[in-house]
Amino acid sequence: MSKGFKQVGRLEIPGGGQVTVQGDFAYLGHLEPPYGTSIVDISDRKNPKLVSTIEVPSHTHSHKVRVHGDVMLINYEQFGRLEMDFQGGMKIFDISNKAKPREIAFFKCDGGGMHRFDYDGEYAYISPQVHGWYGNVAMIVDVREPSKPKEVSRWWLPGQWVAGGEKPTWPNARHRCHHPLRLGNRLYTSYWHGGFVILNIDDMTRPTMVSHLDWSPPYPCPTHTALPIPHEIKGRRWLVCTDEEVSDRLTPTPNAFLWLVDITDETKPIPVSTFRVPHDKPFNKDCWFGAHQPQEQVSGNILFVTWFAGGLRAVDISDPYNPREVGHYDPKPGMGHTIVQSNDVFYDRRDGLIYLYDRLGGLDILEFNA
Repeated sequence: MSKGFKQVGRLEIPGGGQVTVQGDFAYLGHLEPPYGTSIVDISDRKNPKLVSTIEVPSHTHSHKVRVHGDVMLINYEQFGRLEMDFQGGMKIFDISNKAKPREIAFFKCDGGGMHRFDYDGEYAYISPQVHGWYGNVAMIVDVREPSKPKEVSRWWLPGQWVAGGEKPTWPNARHRCHHPLRLGNRLYTSYWHGGFVILNIDDMTRPTMVSHLDWSPPYPCPTHTALPIPHEIKGRRWLVCTDEEVSDRLTPTPNAFLWLVDITDETKPIPVSTFRVPHDKPFNKDCWFGAHQPQEQVSGNILFVTWFAGGLRAVDISDPYNPREVGHYDPKPGMGHTIVQSNDVFYDRRDGLIYLYDRLGGLDILEFNA
């Protein structure tokens, strides 16, 4: 049973990794080829309609998407076995005609390509693989001229630059950039089993580390998102972190959960509380249950957080020392599936509607009343 949420509309569509909303359109990054990115008309919220889909080659997924104005950025990342002809990176499209997105640039990356990223309309903050570096690094790309993207700078944890003589102290590229999020002159950057880092980007050409915090180990799941809260709560500044429920975990339990970190002194981040959904079963590779991604569009003290098989959770952080659940939504499985894997959520500040996208299939449009 759901609490506090009402379904406004739903679209049966192949599943994926990210939903972005701008104006009367939603942009969906799909998980499995040949589906890449879909553009959906949401002018009638009760009846969303597919406008166009960009297809991708086999062994490629393009499951992340960001939009500003008539410019759309998507990722190209390895899916399954790495093929000799695979080319990863970031593609840039002119979407002035939503029915016919037009590719205008391809910022190419090495190895397995690029994962999640942020985009502010001028710069992209990405997580590419680069030849000579072990695992994904953090990179800033200038896209002010969308047809000619160019690298501004890169940053990495010491040990990643193997071509430069550095030696990693971790196995299997576990310390790698997942994605940076910009707020002001800072990049709040999740680093998988390397925790998170706060980077100073006063000088965009030379990011510098402000602080680094890692709780994996002893906790088994990697840091997926480091989300800065843009306003003070109780006179202090906060970072919300979600770990991700994944098979690349250090122990079978506990399930991934959410952290509240005090960053009032950003040189010394301090975890002060956690939010968990009761579930003490060992990791199930066929039906994940645990935290994944919070809404990144923050305008208050209630956050919507995807929880894979746990659906969508509404978490009140107005008391950061005691976050509490004030609602939850249990979506139905997508067509042809028997389980739910809620993957991404977008909060539209204009009307308060929530867009919930499932990893396996289905987009729900929701309203919430606490």
